[in-house]
Amino acid sequence: MLDPVLLRSFVAVDREGGFTAAATRLGLRQSTVSGHVARLEKSVGRELFRRDTRNLELTADGAAMLGFARTILDASQQAEDYFAESDLSGVLRFGASDDLVAAELPEVLLEFRRSHPRIDLELTVGLSETLGAKVAAGELDLAFGMRRPGERHGELVWRDRLVWAGSPDGEVVDPAAGPVPLVTYPPPSITRRAAMETLERAGLVWRTTCVTDSLLGLRAAVLAGLGCIVHAESLLPDGLVPLPGHVLPDPGDADFVLIRRPRPATGPEAALATAIVANERRLRRS
Repeated sequence: MLDPVLLRSFVAVDREGGFTAAATRLGLRQSTVSGHVARLEKSVGRELFRRDTRNLELTADGAAMLGFARTILDASQQAEDYFAESDLSGVLRFGASDDLVAAELPEVLLEFRRSHPRIDLELTVGLSETLGAKVAAGELDLAFGMRRPGERHGELVWRDRLVWAGSPDGEVVDPAAGPVPLVTYPPPSITRRAAMETLERAGLVWRTTCVTDSLLGLRAAVLAGLGCIVHAESLLPDGLVPLPGHVLPDPGDADFVLIRRPRPATGPEAALATAIVANERRLRRS
């Protein structure tokens, strides 16, 4: 219904203040631009411009359409730019946190490699803090990981809620009955720090029952009933369930961010960053 050709003429008429000036800008005949706007109005069943012999102004529906049109045309241009870059080449050293590669990120990377077959992608999986240090040291070109709210490094892709999670068949965690059994990544894990700082602020004690550097290990330990974890809600491993909100204090939020080197991005880096941002909803698995 919202043909980009019609939208482009509509936006040009608003920008130039008339059909003749818009036609000149677009390199079209005035009748063609008028026809585009008329077809757009017919397709949505609304009048978009209020016309008289001297003035041309947007109606309320036209003002709403202008916002939609700009968004659609911007997205269309981004898509054209993305797929026009299939001739990009070079080595791209990319880092991603363990919880991200366990979700939908591998599919996004596969599609990226098919679209850009001349880019040699090298993947490093690890803790977000470690990946950020590797970017800063020049060992990685781009990283996708986590930061805590208030931290400023990286480009925000989405903000996620952190939750306490356990096994659906495990024992109920009761902080009044003894130390909270904690399953964690090793330092410098962000979720480890969030869990411990949250318990400490609440005056609760804990004991570490498992430390592992893999998401598979975390999941196995929790399903075995060894304890609970703090994890991003949208990327919670299969089989684990959030604990009731009243059991343990709220661990807050976390940001998933793209971390770049402090220099202009190369073509491959920019293309992968664009693909990740474009697939944000898909990457948030839940």
